[in-house]
Amino acid sequence: MKIGFTIGKFAPLHKGHQYLIEKGLQEMDKFYVVIYETDVTKIPLEKRANWIKQIYPNVNLIYAKNPPSQYGLDEQSIKIQTDYLKKIVEGTGVTHFYNSEPYGKFVARDLKLEEVQVDRKREKYPISATIIRNNVNENKNYIDKIVYKEIMQNLDFLSNFFA
Repeated sequence: MKIGFTIGKFAPLHKGHQYLIEKGLQEMDKFYVVIYETDVTKIPLEKRANWIKQIYPNVNLIYAKNPPSQYGLDEQSIKIQTDYLKKIVEGTGVTHFYNSEPYGKFVARDLKLEEVQVDRKREKYPISATIIRNNVNENKNYIDKIVYKEIMQNLDFLSNFFA
């Protein structure tokens, strides 16, 4: 059985994230999305998870609460992050790690998984959550209607959650 997973903050969820999730759902027998608590946005973890669940009801969500604050591609940071991930996905039987980031090879290596790179050069969807947070309206074509509608229905959401 092939079981994959990906990780992210999904702040906000965008078409690049969706492409990655869709590839995992198509290619794996079971697919997990690990969604991180983060301070890059005030959008609650549960709200970001709900976007994913509404669009992909078959995905398995794992909440990554209280993640390590140390990030980077140095060996110490990688070890801290991959040790945390090992605990998060323990018991899931994951065999593949889906990603589009440079750290993917380290996660796959340390968790002894097959790495699946998806649109690493961002050719299909040249976007990031940071770009969207900086100008939601200009980049609304990269956001699912569910996400965009919720953002626009809550004016305080737009001004306060993308802090």
